[in-house]
Amino acid sequence: MIYFDSAGSFPVLDEARDAFINSVSKYSANPSSDHAAGVEAFEEIEKVRELIADMIGASPSEIVFTSGATESNNLALKGLLNSKLLENKKHIITSQAEHKCILSICGYLETIGYSVTYLKPNADGIITADEVIKAFRADTAIVSIMHVNNELGTINPIAEIGEACFEHNIYFHTDAAQSFAKLAIDVDGLNVDLLSLSAHKIGGIKGIGALYIREARELDITPVIHGAGQEIGLRGGTVATPLVASLGKACEIFPERFKSAQFSKLRNKLTSELVDKAIKYEVNGVSGLPQIVSLTLPEIDVMTFLLSHREKFALAQGSACSSKDIEASHVLKSLGFDRDKAERTIRLSFDFSTSENSIVELVKALHCFVNQD
Repeated sequence: MIYFDSAGSFPVLDEARDAFINSVSKYSANPSSDHAAGVEAFEEIEKVRELIADMIGASPSEIVFTSGATESNNLALKGLLNSKLLENKKHIITSQAEHKCILSICGYLETIGYSVTYLKPNADGIITADEVIKAFRADTAIVSIMHVNNELGTINPIAEIGEACFEHNIYFHTDAAQSFAKLAIDVDGLNVDLLSLSAHKIGGIKGIGALYIREARELDITPVIHGAGQEIGLRGGTVATPLVASLGKACEIFPERFKSAQFSKLRNKLTSELVDKAIKYEVNGVSGLPQIVSLTLPEIDVMTFLLSHREKFALAQGSACSSKDIEASHVLKSLGFDRDKAERTIRLSFDFSTSENSIVELVKALHCFVNQD
């Protein structure tokens, strides 16, 4: 099978897998235990905490391990909004194009009295700082705008958004699941107060992620998962040392490998092959992270193509499908897509195994599908 779904989950790096397996054998003890074996596991966790902090310009004490970006997003929004400092601020700003996790959290918060402004991206798929500023209110507590869109690959101007939030004394959270270890991140320079990340988007094992919280020890945040005081009391439950070790190894290996990958070349190969085969296409969203490409293919019933080729290609359609309905993804809806256009849209995302031949094989299959009798 040719894999084109790294934005959904990046293939596990061999080194990250090996780090996990070795850690399972090496670190049997609870990292909260005071004996030597526990201390050894604790030190491994702290080593990775320091590594992540260095990667984003934070302090190790500001990194809280979670099960992934979804939990990090929940802790960021629900945990912060429970702060007594924000008890009179009941307004949230986010976008229509956020990950479904953020939209679900905001939907829940609306049921308990919060007001949410959902910003619409511009024609390029970007949330601009000007639109965020226009939505500011006296009772705005937090802004949550993702760094890189998971369906389009577009990069939001979070430095400008963060600066505006800082100037208006509003907390700023960004879901960086698709940008961490791919783009340069400096939380101080970006004026980010909370940042979510996930291991399996960068070749780590699923089930581990982290949340950066500015001045985490001082900030009044209520844990979403209560426990025995782990992670400075913000995330209950024994920290999984093998998963943390896998994340750490991915953090060591992934950035340089991603930097040297020829994703822009692959993207250009894709469009040139489509032109050569006379397949009509539209690229959705302004050029951003070259790893992710959203394509509308006006002449192709994409769902039928995917179903008939699911043993050969791992692809994501730009729509959510159930047995009864085909509904445009919320991201495509935010760009004004109707049902027909959404059904003809796919997302391709590359990984380190993607080759020009992978692209040729896909476009060849599309060409045959279009021209079948």
